[in-house]
Amino acid sequence: MTFTLRFLPEVEEDAINGYVWYETKSKGLGEDFLRMFYAYANEITWNPLLHPKAYQDFRRRLLRRFPYAIYFTIEKKQVVVFGLFHCARNPQAINAELQNRGE
Repeated sequence: MTFTLRFLPEVEEDAINGYVWYETKSKGLGEDFLRMFYAYANEITWNPLLHPKAYQDFRRRLLRRFPYAIYFTIEKKQVVVFGLFHCARNPQAINAELQNRGE
């Protein structure tokens, strides 16, 4: 069963921040980052239960090549992406941000 995909508005800002950072490091790298993010977000819809819970009901999908993770929940037949965070961030700060976005 395939789930539908929905992004919270804050995720766009997360993705743009990552894009800008990588694009300043090497032209085209930001585009690669965005392509990988959207491909992996789409892949989650095929089998979201494959990815482990990271905090409460939030699950996490790590990106390859980039040290980022997609945080999402499953609501009925929908995958809701709550955030795209750098893996070096303090896990407690990520949890707090997820909690704030979930309210």
